[in-house]
Amino acid sequence: MTAVEVPAFAPIAPEIVLAAAACVVLVVEVYGRSADLTYRLSQASLVLTALVLALNFPDGSIVSFSGTFVADPMAAILKLATLVIGWFLFFYLQAHLRVREKARGEHFILGLFALLGMMVLVSAANLLTVYLGLELLSLSLYAMVALDRDSPVAAEAAMKYFVLGALSSGMLLYGMSMVYGATGTLDLAGVGAAAQDRTDLILILGLVFVVTGIAFKLGAAPFHMWIPDVYEGAETPVTMFVGTAPKLAAFAMAVRLLSDGLWGLHGDWQDMLVVLAVLSIGIGNVIAIAQANLKRMLAYSTIAHMGFLFLGLIPGTGEGYAAAMFYVIVYAVMALGAFGMIIVLSREGFEADRIDDFRGLNERSPWHAFLMLVLMLSMAGVPPFVGFWAKWSVLREVIAAGHVWLAVVAVVFSVVGLFYYLRIVKLMYFDEPAEPALVVANPLRLVISVNALSVLVVGLFPGALLGWCLAALTGG
Repeated sequence: MTAVEVPAFAPIAPEIVLAAAACVVLVVEVYGRSADLTYRLSQASLVLTALVLALNFPDGSIVSFSGTFVADPMAAILKLATLVIGWFLFFYLQAHLRVREKARGEHFILGLFALLGMMVLVSAANLLTVYLGLELLSLSLYAMVALDRDSPVAAEAAMKYFVLGALSSGMLLYGMSMVYGATGTLDLAGVGAAAQDRTDLILILGLVFVVTGIAFKLGAAPFHMWIPDVYEGAETPVTMFVGTAPKLAAFAMAVRLLSDGLWGLHGDWQDMLVVLAVLSIGIGNVIAIAQANLKRMLAYSTIAHMGFLFLGLIPGTGEGYAAAMFYVIVYAVMALGAFGMIIVLSREGFEADRIDDFRGLNERSPWHAFLMLVLMLSMAGVPPFVGFWAKWSVLREVIAAGHVWLAVVAVVFSVVGLFYYLRIVKLMYFDEPAEPALVVANPLRLVISVNALSVLVVGLFPGALLGWCLAALTGG
């Protein structure tokens, strides 16, 4: 689809609104010192940004700022999904802080800037814009992980995240510099034209570093070493933030860099993604079995899910990208609910982050046990939940591309992964409870119910979301 150049500020209106709102919220937090007001303004900012985005939904590919920023249907859908997930993230965060009587507005301010970085990254059409959005996102997340000053575990997690994140950013930037040196341009469209049918060694090396940087940001094996420690060490809502919405932005970054910029090297990066997918699905599902901490288990589950995401990218077709986009949105919603259940079960002085903490949940609260059942079965890929359709969509594209063996490997390891999901179901329904009856505030009960039941509803009617993804990536 041909990109159309338009006046600079029209396509970037949602980002301008969110940036201005984040600055206003920052000033209010500095002078008002009211975490509750900061929370409400942050939620209003997301709603306003989503409204502006919906009113300016692009029909085609629109570029601005001399080709460095692109607004297209893929970007718009991912941004809307990011903003909706961000609303839920802020709600869970506020519920977590309120129970612990922690009045902190910094989380919401950093969250707004992180979401702004995601939106910039999703619409990046230039190597510098990619790096700008990525660093705005990453620096905000580093600070969020480190905000729990009283926890040495959180400080350790923040240090690991910062060091390894900086390393991955450096590798990505080094790869971009090589790509620029080989092609002479920073615009992804220009890179794509210059790299067509090229086999320069410097371009191949640049591709290796770029793919490595993408794998680090997505948490794919063997570049996954930061995921379990950060997930376990950070506060649960911060872990939720790190493990959900940024995956949408990282997916967009992968599509922009590999499909738009380095499509001429498809054969080379396809082989790399095959290796990353197999390692991620295998390592993630096998090591998750041995975990006793639920957040670490979900960390290794994330690694496995990122392997499935790569399966959609491997064919290099619009349908494959659409399947991967569908998968990453579904994964973010499922992970949001799973971490949300930890917050539901937690209370002052008690973090329900161990698998045994879900023991006997059906006797404590049958409704919340059902919600967790829905989430776990969906993440395992059991029909009719949406996780099944997400896996099926990427496997279908892999098979259509002729990689039948890769689909078989993915299915085998998915069967292995059933164990650790069903273990939680077994503990909830067949073990005696170790905690008293669960009492949950009505607003939190409503939000976690909407979050979890959406997994069931979309699973029963997956065509709408999948159709939007297909239309955004194929123009059909």
